[in-house]
Amino acid sequence: MKSLLEGLPPEIAQRIHPDWQKNEAEYWAQREKLLSQYRDQWIGFANGRVIVSGTSPVEVFHAAQESGQHPFVTCVGHENEPSRMRRTVFPYDTTYPNEPLPVITADLLL
Repeated sequence: MKSLLEGLPPEIAQRIHPDWQKNEAEYWAQREKLLSQYRDQWIGFANGRVIVSGTSPVEVFHAAQESGQHPFVTCVGHENEPSRMRRTVFPYDTTYPNEPLPVITADLLL
């Protein structure tokens, strides 16, 4: 499988940690085995094993990054589908039941 780094501009690709490259290569070597257990789940993969899995890409990404192992994060079985994660800061309504929701201003044009 072609590395994701091959699609990056060289000045960006050179900034990627070598451990991430190793983890990506090891993921692809084990992908067929991982499909049966982790299909349609997001995983963080480092040092030859799944270190975190779940349905939320943001939660998996944050948990995987906390490991400090430069993990490869992907959705198993959907590796070639585009996905975007953006970091944006919003104030949150902490009085909302269950999980706080972001507070935003919106203009409606009718």
